Amino acid sequence: MNAIKGAKIARYAGALRALKEEDRLRGLKARAGVDFTSNDYLALASAPRMKQVVSAALEAGTPIGAGGSRLLRGNCEEHEQLEAYAAKFFGAEAALFFGGGYVANFAVLSTVPQRGDLLVLDSLVHASIHEGARAGRADVRITAHNDPQSVESSIRDWRAEGGMGRVWIVAESLYSMDGDFAPLEDLVAIADRHDAFLMVDEAHATGVYGEQGRGLTAAYEGRENLLVLHTCGKALGASGALVTASGVLRDFMINRCRPFIFATAPSPLMAVAVREALAILQEEPERQRNLADLVTFTHREMDVRGLRSPQHSQIVPYIVGDNAHAMRLASSLQARGFDVRGIRPPTVPPGTARLRISLTLNVGEDDVRAMLDALVEETRGEIQ
Repeated sequence: MNAIKGAKIARYAGALRALKEEDRLRGLKARAGVDFTSNDYLALASAPRMKQVVSAALEAGTPIGAGGSRLLRGNCEEHEQLEAYAAKFFGAEAALFFGGGYVANFAVLSTVPQRGDLLVLDSLVHASIHEGARAGRADVRITAHNDPQSVESSIRDWRAEGGMGRVWIVAESLYSMDGDFAPLEDLVAIADRHDAFLMVDEAHATGVYGEQGRGLTAAYEGRENLLVLHTCGKALGASGALVTASGVLRDFMINRCRPFIFATAPSPLMAVAVREALAILQEEPERQRNLADLVTFTHREMDVRGLRSPQHSQIVPYIVGDNAHAMRLASSLQARGFDVRGIRPPTVPPGTARLRISLTLNVGEDDVRAMLDALVEETRGEIQ
């Protein structure tokens, strides 16, 4: 019996051994040390206002769980209040609340683009976007990263091959592993020229960029051909995701989007927390300014130490290259009390294993100096 049981799981054990040999085996690790890893950019996850509003909602009778899908009894007042508030805040016609950014991307891309349409994806978009595109019915083309000409060429080639449907251009406004920004102005212009839709994942920009943290798409919100995802589990300090779009697309998702229709609705308490986070963005603008100052300070301190910083956002990649080397370096920094994590393929392209240093208001300038000094010491003068 034990031999039979072992045979059943042998393929999985073999896959894990292969990952270990390639220095790509992952495991869970409890949070510890000074936070240079989380996406809690504005330190809202533990903010007193967030705790107080959730506590008050509980006392007022808001349920912990929704108890069903939104199309059944799970459609709570808190969900609808958040969606109305978010649509107004972001300047969109409508908003729809999902349980998380991954499921929201997957849901939209596997539902809204139709058979005969074309999805044009930047090569470095999040895994959830690739998976949603793979599960959907539209044709898919992958373009060179942040290359508008590659996007334009992909559309023209598809049309020349007989493609007749609608084009969907998909990008992140701020890329999570490289910390670089999408050429949004160019992508909007391309979408207009080709009568296409533009979908932008603002996961790492919402709360951090744009007036009052409305994101990098703020200037374009309200356009009929724009669909935007605002993750609620990063700078907003809660969980879930808001998709802003036209009212027609919102209604279409409610009626056709299986991950929305057949899933238990997000906790009403999270809807309360997200709405409070949006209010904080408007009422405490110093959080956004303070983070911007910390980002500027960090990149200046890196320059002083001879550490190359190719981008200038709150996401700072330190490219190592080798998988094992990147993980050893991360472990060394963790041993010194800094929670810095190594990132390996397939999350990033082969040969670009790195430290992903995340800047948040959970740290101060002294923490940054100490971490950078430790990085210089641990790399023994290796300049990246």
